[in-house]
Amino acid sequence: MGIFTRFRDIISSNINSMLDKAEDPEKLIKLMIREMEDTLVEIKTACAAVMASSKKVQRQLDGHKARAQYWEERAALAVNKGRDDLAREALVEKRKFTRRTETFEHDLVEQDLLIEQYQDDIRQLEEKLKSARDKQRMLVQRHVHAQRKMQAQQEMRRIDSSETIMKFDEIENRIERMEAEADLVNFGKKTSLEDQIERLSVDDEIESELAALKRPIAQKEDDY
Repeated sequence: MGIFTRFRDIISSNINSMLDKAEDPEKLIKLMIREMEDTLVEIKTACAAVMASSKKVQRQLDGHKARAQYWEERAALAVNKGRDDLAREALVEKRKFTRRTETFEHDLVEQDLLIEQYQDDIRQLEEKLKSARDKQRMLVQRHVHAQRKMQAQQEMRRIDSSETIMKFDEIENRIERMEAEADLVNFGKKTSLEDQIERLSVDDEIESELAALKRPIAQKEDDY
């Protein structure tokens, strides 16, 4: 059994209320749309049948009007010829077609009203179907958004987990050790510029000491 059983059930239904109470709104809206589409096909088929019948009745109506007109002309001709007996018979035939014409006119009015009602039902149902499809698109978008939000939250929880934090701490400690080891490679070493300047200082000290050692000897030589 479908969600709806009659056209009026569909038109009077409150889609939002039904979806709010549903455990699976997406599944429910699909079923609703399917039944609306099936009902729309049925109404359009019925409307097309009535329209075809209306055209047939219209042709019959036109034909009987033509026959009534024909027998009226025959009656006038008979009167002109002095044949009242034939004129009476012609008028009897005219009356038969005239009465049938009235029946066809009545049927045509009823069928036109039915077609108008069907067309109004079709318009209402198409509007309801459009609303349901818009609701379906919104539900799909909400579902996709909810999935993405859930994935993002799961990713955030994974990042915030103690295991992940420990891994980050381990990586940070490893980098710090590498930096310390790099600093130790050049620890105690001086640059070439520092070496050259230091050698200049050493040379001056040695020259001073050497001069000091030579000074007494030079004084002795002067005394002699």
